[in-house]
Amino acid sequence: MTFHQPSVSALSRRFSVAPMMDWTTPHFRYLARILSKRALLYTEMVTTGALVHGDTERFLRHDASEYPLALQLGGSNANELAHCARLAQQFGFSEVNLNVGCPSDRVQNNMIGACLMGHPGKVAEGVAAMREATDIPVTVKHRIGINGRESWDHLCEFIETVSAAGCQTFIVHARIAILEGLSPKENRDIPPLKYDWVYRLKQAYPHLEIIINGGIKTFEECHQHLEHTDGVMLGREAYHNPWLLADVDTEFFGEQPAVNNRHEALQAMFPFIQQELDRGVYLTHITRHLMGLFLGQPGGRQFRRHLSENANKPGSGLEVIEQALSKVREPEPSLAS
Repeated sequence: MTFHQPSVSALSRRFSVAPMMDWTTPHFRYLARILSKRALLYTEMVTTGALVHGDTERFLRHDASEYPLALQLGGSNANELAHCARLAQQFGFSEVNLNVGCPSDRVQNNMIGACLMGHPGKVAEGVAAMREATDIPVTVKHRIGINGRESWDHLCEFIETVSAAGCQTFIVHARIAILEGLSPKENRDIPPLKYDWVYRLKQAYPHLEIIINGGIKTFEECHQHLEHTDGVMLGREAYHNPWLLADVDTEFFGEQPAVNNRHEALQAMFPFIQQELDRGVYLTHITRHLMGLFLGQPGGRQFRRHLSENANKPGSGLEVIEQALSKVREPEPSLAS
């Protein structure tokens, strides 16, 4: 596959979709890009070990239509991070992002994710090595703290140490991560959101780009956050209700919508879906990312049921999606609000 370096001018972090394991796959990202030309998309987290020792082509595979697209890395070894940053540029990604927010035990044991909040010097070393290795932007996604290092002073120490290494963009999940006793899912819900801390970061470090993340569901909330920060990042809401992305280009960039209705959006995916099927991808691996497209629409439940009951059958192809589409009312005349 040939990759083309996107123009830097197309990259805006005003609105982005968060990296999410098993969710922000190439199949979901292709749909997201049909819905919005301007939202910045992120890959799932890929560990440096997987890229250094595994199937690099498979992990970095994407379609050029997904740009602007950022690669999120998990790792802490500066040399490996530098190597993977070079790969990110080589494969055409718009940005390379370091994960300092994932709280799972598995990644902690490998010095990946939120545990690195306790080692700002190590994060700074990684950032410096990545910046030296590539010309594309290097960013960091992190929590506001971890248990035992959850004070405002600890957060400022982290920001100052990492920014001194050259990082200019911080994507801040407005919760601490509790590294013992909570599952990753619980860590997304139980620690309280402290949006005001992210606002304070922007006030304290106005020269840095501060993006807010965590629990954001509506455009109204996005606009409130944009009064205090440089950008907003949505996660689960953008995945479970992807049609909201169809309003992003108008709502946040003042541009015409990329697509007019859900039928049009899904039909625009057909050539890509057929290409994936021809590669040997099972239809169910694609349709699981389409389940939320008709959320709340007449026939939406029948659409989901048809996909659930038929996409996993041997030999299933595009006809399954066409049949599911026939169960949903004809396209709306204009964008949903």
